[in-house]
Amino acid sequence: MRAVVGIDVAAACPRCAAGKGCGAGLLADAGRQRQVEATVIEGLQLHEGDLVEVALAPDNLLRAALIVYGLPMAGAILAALLAYALSLGDVGAAAAALAGLTLGLLLGRWRLRREACLSRFVPVIEKIITDTVPTGG
Repeated sequence: MRAVVGIDVAAACPRCAAGKGCGAGLLADAGRQRQVEATVIEGLQLHEGDLVEVALAPDNLLRAALIVYGLPMAGAILAALLAYALSLGDVGAAAAALAGLTLGLLLGRWRLRREACLSRFVPVIEKIITDTVPTGG
């Protein structure tokens, strides 16, 4: 079973709240709550408004980080090295690094959008923290 979970990144991550996050939220709207689809562990009875704990397996977190950060960095470094090997100079190496970075970003984005990849990186709702969120009214 799956459920849609609203995540307030600033509240969930102290580094994001302090403005010192990893950069994952740079392209997202800071004021909006993110929504993700998560798998519910068997036997957990959820209701709308429950506060829950969501987790991603550590090995999957590492794989996602390698795709998001590693591919662009590898593209930039390899393209710059190729430019130096071809004696294109500093400006050529900088341009090649930007092109490699862009290619790495596009490749990572394409890879993360594939169905096989998407199914691997689905978070899991592990437990209910509180039964319902107070409505404030």
